[in-house]
Amino acid sequence: MNITECLNDLPSGIIFPNGMVAVDCEMMGLNVHRDRLCLVQVGDGEGNVWLVQFDGVTWNAPNLCAMLTDSRLLKLFHYGRKDLVTLYHYLGIMTSPVYDTKIASKFARTYTEGHGLRSCVKECLGVDLDKSITSTNWGAAELSDTQKKYATEDVLYLHQLKEHLDAQLKQENRLHLAQMCFDFLPSRVAIDLAGWEDIDMFAHR
Repeated sequence: MNITECLNDLPSGIIFPNGMVAVDCEMMGLNVHRDRLCLVQVGDGEGNVWLVQFDGVTWNAPNLCAMLTDSRLLKLFHYGRKDLVTLYHYLGIMTSPVYDTKIASKFARTYTEGHGLRSCVKECLGVDLDKSITSTNWGAAELSDTQKKYATEDVLYLHQLKEHLDAQLKQENRLHLAQMCFDFLPSRVAIDLAGWEDIDMFAHR
C-alpha cells in the first residue's frame, strides 16, 4: 500500500486503471453548513491512496475537481450522499458519475441489515476493518497514523466491493434498480442542500 499526503489539492497526472476511482470524505461533523470538509481520500484500486487534507482556508482544488467531474471516470463511494453534499458545498462541483456501494448492498444483500462499510467488507471480502475512531478530530493540523490508516481503508476496498456486489446484483436482476438510484444522487444532493434533507418526499404523510 502506498499513501501520498497532499495539501489542498490532488497532484496532476494521476492515471486511474479501469476508469474507476474510490472517494471518501472526512468532516468535522455531519452538518455541512457548520462542519467543514477536512480530508478527501482517493484510491485507485491498486493499493495507491492519496489523502488530500484541507487547511480550512483554501478550497481551490482544480485537480481534484477535474477528477470528480470527469465524465469518463466512475467515482466509487460508500454512502456517497453525504460526501456529494459536502463536495458540492465546499468545492462547488457536482460529482458524477457515481457508484454507491451502500446502495448496491441494500439492493443485493436483502438478507441482512448490515450495510455499513465494515459489515460489507467483512462479509464480501473477508476483511475486518477497524472502525473504532469514527469520532475523531479530522481538522487537526497533523493527522495521527491511526487516523491515516482509518481514512485509507475507507477507499482501499471499494473497487473489490463493487465487483462483488455487481455479481450479486446481476444474479438477482437488480443492477438496473441500483443504477437508477446512482443516477438520482445529484438530485438528492440538490434536495438536501435546499433544506429537505430529513424529509421523505415520497412518504404518504
